[in-house]
Amino acid sequence: MISAARLRRALVILAVALAACRDARDAPAAPSTLVIALSGDPGALNPAVTTSGSTHPVTDQMFNGLVGLDQDLRPVPELAERWTIEDDARSYRFHLRPGVTWHDGTAVTSADVKFTFEQALLKYHSRTRAALDGIFDRVDTPDALTAVIRLRRPYGALLQRLDEVEASIIPKHLYEGHDLLAGEPTRRPIGTGPFRFVSYAPGDRLVLEKNPRYFRPGLPSVDRLVFRILPNAVTAVAALESGEVDFVSSVPGPAVARLRQSNAVAVVPSTGGSGGSVCQDVLIPNVTRPPFDDLRVRRAFAHALDKRFIVDRVYFGQGRPATGPISHLLEWAYTPDVRQYPHDLVEARRLLDQAGLTPAPGGDRIALTFTHSNQHQRLAQVLREQLKPVGIRLELRTLDFNAQVEQVFVKKSFDLGLASFCNGADPDIGVRRVYVSSNIGPYPFSNGAGYRNAQVDQLFDRAAQLSDRGARRDTYVEIQRVLADDVPYFWLIDSEGLRAYRTAFTGFRLWTGAFVETVRPVATNTR
Repeated sequence: MISAARLRRALVILAVALAACRDARDAPAAPSTLVIALSGDPGALNPAVTTSGSTHPVTDQMFNGLVGLDQDLRPVPELAERWTIEDDARSYRFHLRPGVTWHDGTAVTSADVKFTFEQALLKYHSRTRAALDGIFDRVDTPDALTAVIRLRRPYGALLQRLDEVEASIIPKHLYEGHDLLAGEPTRRPIGTGPFRFVSYAPGDRLVLEKNPRYFRPGLPSVDRLVFRILPNAVTAVAALESGEVDFVSSVPGPAVARLRQSNAVAVVPSTGGSGGSVCQDVLIPNVTRPPFDDLRVRRAFAHALDKRFIVDRVYFGQGRPATGPISHLLEWAYTPDVRQYPHDLVEARRLLDQAGLTPAPGGDRIALTFTHSNQHQRLAQVLREQLKPVGIRLELRTLDFNAQVEQVFVKKSFDLGLASFCNGADPDIGVRRVYVSSNIGPYPFSNGAGYRNAQVDQLFDRAAQLSDRGARRDTYVEIQRVLADDVPYFWLIDSEGLRAYRTAFTGFRLWTGAFVETVRPVATNTR
């Protein structure tokens, strides 16, 4: 028989235990942190003036477009809750969500949309500027929550280019009167997105935190994002395996099999994401000066490259040798039926002889400087070895990513450069900007080669005005054939990259720039 005293003690213990359970149930969940490896310093944080793959993984979590894109790349509501197409597709009327605020509490209005398009996107964003220059008329703002984009002629691809990657809306009240490329607002950005800026230590890390006023209730589920700047892919993967980071945007070939054996890591294919989708790595010759102003030299250079070796040994099979300016992944517009440049050293030497570049006693015909980022040192070394047998001496100039972009695209101080150009859902989004003459200027990821061809300009204009996809395909096939004959760039690889993340998290949307918005912890993460 239990004594009254022992019974009282037991009841007290039970009450304490129940209270502890109740407190544990009611206590807020431990803050969750997602750590993302970033391959380069993002630099100035204004997404409306750049297509940089180092900037957008960060800014796409802080900003929104008028529309988003679903997994099938169809437009869905974002800052605009609905829209109508008027005047035979010359006017697009967007109705903004009421009550959306910038991270500083200021209301988002149609004036922000007008400012973004007229003062940022159409002046600096290489893909938007190339596509809409000559088509865009103005943005009307009949009221604070209505923005009407007026075009001079119909443009069928508009809705696909209004997401956070192609057209992030920026705050007029902060950017007006400032340098949009490097002014104060680019250092402490204010957006509308699921995360807001906390701090940035260049060369080390960038920290964002959850936006408690985000217009999508319940999102985001992660409390804090930390972007660690790890330019070396091997180092980034090692950090993933050790649990120091939770997501890497690329996986070196030798690490793929090892990571796939780990239950703590998921390895998944992706051709989209921040910075754009359906990408190609492309060598950029400066065609405005010798030797690449000579078509024979460009064709010789193309024949000297062994692209299959490059894809297999540098990119470890994560892609396919590119055949021209449109990736095979953009199936409806792509054709392989264009002039090809198989690896042929004899033909390369013959063309260089024709161009008057005969070998000196030591075997060299010409010296070129290859300006590239430190992420591409292995590629640079392979290129140097492949070009040596035809008498092209490649001198390597290795810079950090942002400095390389500055030298190639802004200062035009280079012989040979490199970029990853992303096509997007339509060639008019990402292909056009690389080749039309109107996009030659000091803009990152524009027509860096300085290539001019009136026929190509006219063909891109024609394709943009057509609404029938079959007719548009015919025009893009013609464009590919003209460009393959002229070889203004050296197309290396249609990228088919791999991403990897720790399985302690789920919900990554790898087809879009805002890939973290729906991520949530599977288990408690209190890093």
